[in-house]
Formats: sequence, structure tokens, C-alpha cells
Amino acid sequence: MKELENYTNKTFEDIKHIDENGVEFWYARESQVVLDYKEWRKFNNVIDKAKEACKNTGISELEHFVGADKMIGIGSGAKRKQVDYKLTRYACYLIAQNGAPRKKVISLAQTYFAVQTRKQEISEKEYCLLTEDEKRFYQRNLTRKGNYSLNQTAKNAGVKNFDKFHNCGYKGLYNGETADDIAKRKGLRYREDILDNMGSTELSANLFRISQTEEKLKKDNIKTEKEANKTHYNVGKIVRNAIKEAGGTMPEDLPTPKKSLKQLEKENKTSLKHQ
Repeated sequence: MKELENYTNKTFEDIKHIDENGVEFWYARESQVVLDYKEWRKFNNVIDKAKEACKNTGISELEHFVGADKMIGIGSGAKRKQVDYKLTRYACYLIAQNGAPRKKVISLAQTYFAVQTRKQEISEKEYCLLTEDEKRFYQRNLTRKGNYSLNQTAKNAGVKNFDKFHNCGYKGLYNGETADDIAKRKGLRYREDILDNMGSTELSANLFRISQTEEKLKKDNIKTEKEANKTHYNVGKIVRNAIKEAGGTMPEDLPTPKKSLKQLEKENKTSLKHQ
């Protein structure tokens, strides 16, 4: 099963194309082979179901299922039109969701494209369609990237003690709580990631804190660790006040999900092995 999973993931990356604008896409005909459909007729039925699912959610299928018909030779110089599509990652995700569940490769494709779809920039409409856990994965990926970028900017601003720097941001946003305080309040184990144990709303608040802190460090040309820490705290406080003024729930009062993202990933891998 592990070999099949590795094969599937690698193969989907192998058949990925990039257009002249740097946008990724997959050809339906190539995807048909990878998803183990022998007949185009049956695979086209799956595509039709995926297009219908796309329309039912208020998203234009024309943006995700782009016609790519071509003329192919059929002997003696004659040609005929072959129907094909350029598929976005979201289209591939919908196709996998509507594929034959008995096929192991379909189950793997569902996981592959669900995870990869979360990693890419998605529209507001598509985001609304995600489950709460999918939103968590998506927001967590953005905070991970955001923190990496923030660390680089903070380093250029003179920060050396990054634990203290990040705690300044948490203190501003969480009314004085450090990362350890947040972890204890959530009942987490030692060194368990607090961001992996946040809901999508709480992650969004932290993402805003992260992005705005980086922006201000650059804009104000901060060059000392003391000023960088102060900036992070102040931005955290500003985000907190904005939540309060909007009538939102304070981050420390938001519920902690029953399962961490690490646990969800582990359970997902376990379920795949038993399919």
C-alpha cells in the first residue's frame, strides 16, 4: 500500500503541467490513466459529476475545467477531434471525490489533492466549502510559511532570542499569555505545538498578527531586538483590540479542537493503510 501511495503522489506530480503564466494544470486524458480508468466514456462521466458539484457550490466550472480538445490522427491521413480538459488542482480534487471509491488509487488521489488544494491559494468561495478541519490545515500551512518569513525579517531586525520575540506577540494578542501559558490552558503535552491545536478562527487571528508584524518591521526599518519585540507586542495588542471592537471572541476564549492536526494526519495515514 505504501508503494502504491508513493507511486500515486509521484505520478500526479509527474503529469502536472505549467502554462506560460506559471499556472499549474493537469490534462484529463493523462489523469484518466493514473486514476485507472480504462474507458474515456466512464471517466468522462466522473468529470461531468465533478463539474456539476462545482456548479452546485456556486463556482464556475469553466474556470476549473478548461476545454483542451485536439485533433488526433486515426490513419490514412484522417483526423478526428479528441475531447480533453485542462484541470485545476481543485478540479482534480472534485474528480477524485466523485471517482469510484472501490479503487485504491482513487482514495489516495482524494487525500493527495485535498492536502495539495489546502496548500495553494484558494478563492473565498472555495475556502467556504472546506470543512473546519480542512480550514485548520489551510490556515496552519499559511501560519507556518508566515512564521518562517517573519523569522527572516526579525533576524534582519536584530532579533536573536526568537522565543522571547514570539512570546511578545502572543502576550499582545492573548492578554499577557506566553506560548507556555497558552499550552497549559489548552492542556497540551510538553512541547506540543499550540498552533496545531487551534481552530481556524484562532489561526486566522495569529496569521494576521504574523503578517502585520513582518510588514511593520520592514516599514519602520526596525534594527534593534528591543524595538522588534515591542513591535510584535503592539501588533498583537492591535489585533486583539480589533477583535474586541468587532464583537468577536477573544482568542483565549475560543474552543480548543478535540484533535490536533498532527493527530488528524496520523489517523488519515492509518485509515489509508487499511483500505
